[in-house]
Formats: sequence, C-alpha cells, structure tokens
Amino acid sequence: MNRFYAIVALLVVIALAFTGCAGPSGEAGGNTAASTGGEALECTDEIGCVEIAPDEPIRVGYLLTISGATAFLGEDSMGGIEIAMEERGNVLGHELELVGEDSLCNSEGGQTAATKLTADDSVVGIVGTTCSGSAAAALPIVSEAGMFMVSPSNTDPRLTDPDTQAGGLWMPGYFRTAHNDIFQGRIAAEFLYNELGKRKLATIHDGSTYADSLQRVAAEVFTELGGEVVYQGAVNVGDTDMRPILTEVASAGPDALYFPIFEPEGDLITAQSVEISGLEDVSLMGADGLFVDSFPENTGPASVGMYLSSTLVRGEAYNEFLQKWQDKFGGPPPSAYHAMAYDATNLILNAVETAAQVGDDGTILVGRQALRDAMTATSDYKGLTGTLSCSETGDCATGEALGVYVLSEAELEGNWPPQVVWPHD
Repeated sequence: MNRFYAIVALLVVIALAFTGCAGPSGEAGGNTAASTGGEALECTDEIGCVEIAPDEPIRVGYLLTISGATAFLGEDSMGGIEIAMEERGNVLGHELELVGEDSLCNSEGGQTAATKLTADDSVVGIVGTTCSGSAAAALPIVSEAGMFMVSPSNTDPRLTDPDTQAGGLWMPGYFRTAHNDIFQGRIAAEFLYNELGKRKLATIHDGSTYADSLQRVAAEVFTELGGEVVYQGAVNVGDTDMRPILTEVASAGPDALYFPIFEPEGDLITAQSVEISGLEDVSLMGADGLFVDSFPENTGPASVGMYLSSTLVRGEAYNEFLQKWQDKFGGPPPSAYHAMAYDATNLILNAVETAAQVGDDGTILVGRQALRDAMTATSDYKGLTGTLSCSETGDCATGEALGVYVLSEAELEGNWPPQVVWPHD
C-alpha cells in the first residue's frame, strides 16, 4: 500500500509540472501551459499572460455606447468590428469571439462597463470606449487589470498626454485609431478663418471632455491665426431651451458659431438659432458628434448650409468596406468611426499574432505586456483610415483622415453622407 501511494504522489507531481500559465491578473513567470510535445510554453511576461486552449476562441472585448441617445455611435463602431473579425475568420487557428459591455457616453457608464469586462481574464484586447468621458473613467481600471484598449472614437487630447500635472490622463494600455482633437480643433479653426474668412468666433460646449477640448483647441488656433474669440459658453446635457445662450452669443457679435456637441442639444441649438436676431449671417459649425444621418432630419431647414468637421476616409479598400456594410446591414454606416473601429480591431489581432507563443497542440500563450508592446511598435500599418503608427502614449492616427462637410437640402430628404467641401489631405 505504501508503494501504491508513493506512485500516486509521483504522478501528481509530474502532472502539476505540466499545468498552465498564470492568468492575466495572476503572477508573472514560472508557469507553463500544456503542450502536446516539444518544449512547454512558459509565461515570463511581467504582468501576466492569457492562455487559450486549443478548442477555445480568441476573445476580443468592446466598451461601446450601444443604448440611449448616443447608441448610433456604438452601433457604427460595432459594425466595423464585426466586419473586421469576419474577414479575418480566425487567428493562429482559433475562431474569434466578440464580448463586451455598454459603456454609455459618460464616466459612470465607462467605470461600470470596464469593471465588468476586465473581470473576464480571457479577453486579449478591447475596442473602446466610444466617448472620451467614458474612457477617462474606464482607463484606470483597464490599465490596472493589465489589459489594453484601442478607441476608434476618443478624441480628447488629454487621453494621450502623460503630463498628469497639466491634466494629462494617459495610462499604460491606452491606444486610439481616432484622431486627436488637436487635429480636429485646428481644422475647424483653419477652415473658418482661412476658407470662410471669419474673424470673430463664438463657441458652445456641453460640459463633456470631448466638446470642451474641441472648442478650446479651436479657440486657441483661431486666436493664433489672428481671429478674435468673442464668446465661450456652455449648455447642460438635457437642456431644451437654447434661446438664452444664443441671445448671449448674438450680443457678442460673432460671425461664426462653433458647437462641437451631440444630439439632441446640437439639433436644438441649430433649430433655435434662426429665431435669434443677430445670428442671421453667422456661420454654424459642428463636429463629428453631429455627423449622423438623423441630425438634419431631426433639426429641419435650419441645418441647411451648416458645416461639420468629421472623418474623411476614401479609396478603393474603403469602397469595398462600404459594400460589405451594405450587404450585411443595409444602408450606409450611421456615423463616422466605423473605419477606425475596423482598423482598431485589426491592430488588436495583429498584436495577438505578434506576441503569442503557440504550442504544438494549438494552445496560445500571450503576454499582457507583450501585447501592449506590439501595439506600441505598430508602424506604417496601411489601414482603411490611412497609414497608422502608434506613439509611445497611444496616438496611432495621423489626422490625415479628416475633412469638412456641408449640409444641403438633400440631407433633409435622407441623403447621407453630405458633400465634402474641404478635404484635409
């Protein structure tokens, strides 16, 4: 009997020697994953590894706003993710699976969604968030979990600014394929000053990090160009009577009004502006938050002639993507960041291919830090949105995929997207 127990104990020791790597939030180093032959896989990554068994899918996460007034933004990105994953089919012999949470478009939603998603330690990377305010709340949680996120639509400059004393929000594990608002705010100012000849600018934001940073950059650049910023004000999300602030704007005497906010507040500002004396000849301009096919229809005739800055993606590959969208969903994409989400998904899957160890039986072991390093090393990647190269703090876009559009009567009747009047190539 003693010999029997000794043999059993020996077998247990041998079996334990061949079992898995630490999970992504577990201890790094010294653990091995199962292998059918050759050398066992070993996790030496400083922040842990993801182990994917031969019959398990590679799981990509999302943090997107998919309910409420901004759901169209999340749906737009979700479509780009799904098309990218369908095109890839599998990575390293593993099927792909998409899992995620609704991050809404606010800090509370971002925090709650990130807490839930990072509890799933099988997720290799995250596409999201949609809104910059959600990202500011989600990023500390994602970073602490050792994961990484790639946003297709965060544009707040602070998210890739490491200078925390100056308000920077960057943390390890943050990347974006969306442009930095340093680009978009500049484009708005340059268009208004150089192309339209405007010299007095008023701005309205809604308190969100997205809108406030955009109007701030636009105001700074407009002043640098030689213009005068005569008014900067804010409305609250949920406000419906915009006449008081529009009256203040009119009394300041601008010749351009820039309000980079969302629906429905942007609809109401535009519609009610025609009621205010002194705004008859003021040019109205919004940004990508209003670049949605429902905006002109919800706003009415007051939207005709309004300018919107937004993404501008062109080329044969993008035309093929749009046809796939049409075949899969019907109609055009509802907003502006589907191509950025497509590129973000492919960058995540490329990082997995670069960082993974593959066992003889098909097991994948991929280090968390190795994934981040692979993302940071991205250089001259030819995406739908242009050539992407990631900086040390996560800016992967160059700002080349931006332009200014003008709304016409055709958009009131359902045409989308509107005409490009100033491509910023």
